[in-house]
Amino acid sequence: MLKSKYKVVGIMSGTSLDGLDLVCATFEKKDEWEFKILKANTYSYSAKWKNTLAKLYYQTPNKIREIEYEYVRLLARNILDFTNDFYDIDFVSSHGHTIFHKPDQGITLQIGNTANLSTLINLPVICDFRTQDVTLGGQGAPLVPVGDLHLFKSYSACLNLGGFANVSKIDQKNIIAYDICALNTVLNKLAGEKGLEYDPQGSLAKSGKKIPKLFKALESLDYYTKKFPKSLGIEWVSQEIFPIFERFNDEALVDRIHTYNHHVGKQIGKIFSKNDKVLLSGGGTKNIFLISLLRLYSDANFIIPNSEIIDFKEALIFAFLGILRFQKKINCLSSVTGSSRDHCSGKIFYPEK
Repeated sequence: MLKSKYKVVGIMSGTSLDGLDLVCATFEKKDEWEFKILKANTYSYSAKWKNTLAKLYYQTPNKIREIEYEYVRLLARNILDFTNDFYDIDFVSSHGHTIFHKPDQGITLQIGNTANLSTLINLPVICDFRTQDVTLGGQGAPLVPVGDLHLFKSYSACLNLGGFANVSKIDQKNIIAYDICALNTVLNKLAGEKGLEYDPQGSLAKSGKKIPKLFKALESLDYYTKKFPKSLGIEWVSQEIFPIFERFNDEALVDRIHTYNHHVGKQIGKIFSKNDKVLLSGGGTKNIFLISLLRLYSDANFIIPNSEIIDFKEALIFAFLGILRFQKKINCLSSVTGSSRDHCSGKIFYPEK
């Protein structure tokens, strides 16, 4: 039954492999959609799961299905733990975890988008938001801009600083969105050389100096000259970014991290004007050095929100995308993804009795 108020659990697992972000929120349609976050938590991946997910791209289809079987059970355990004090959830809306994303080849795969998840948690599950868009000739990404348009329209742009940096630029009637560059997928790998999961507050980067030849090589990547719609996947990072860094392995780690921060700071900063009011979110928002570089390379007004929006905005929006799917309303825009038409994307699964 369609209604004006929903209580939904949204789930996001990003390419930076931080863990599973879960948020429970209410959404109510008045003149505009309004939301209230009731609970939010990140279930960190174990070292074993981080390693498994990072290497799953290279596995056979049978091995991927085998791992997905266990991954769905991990999802279910975390969802059941997260929801044990809620009794009236309408459904769970989940992004899944991306293993492949090659839209130009008609390929995208997120594991965890199975009917069995619904049965294990005894709740309806809405998921698999990308596949239909790729089938319709789109990039299958980004998907968050529809949520930005409805939930954060007081900003002229929303910038997510996660595994990739992606932007939604909003005006009164239209929205343009795309992946700008790889971010924490690269920075976290570099920090790993020092035994760290990430560079706390960008302190390593701040202590380094720029390597001009590395900076020039990064700035010359073909992706930056492409027009949107466009999107990135971990495959692109492995094929384009990491080989560049291999040529500079003899340089100090802090200098390589410093240089990459400058590179992404410039690539991100240059797309905004001084009149833009930009809402920041994602783990990169906590990188103090990177934020200082954004303000160096741009005169835009970058707004740092509360910690719940920083950490859980994407999970929140996937909860909202599930509502639009449930209502059979458009949740995927051709102007953003390049698909042949606007459409309502996502599969709905119900528990088996």
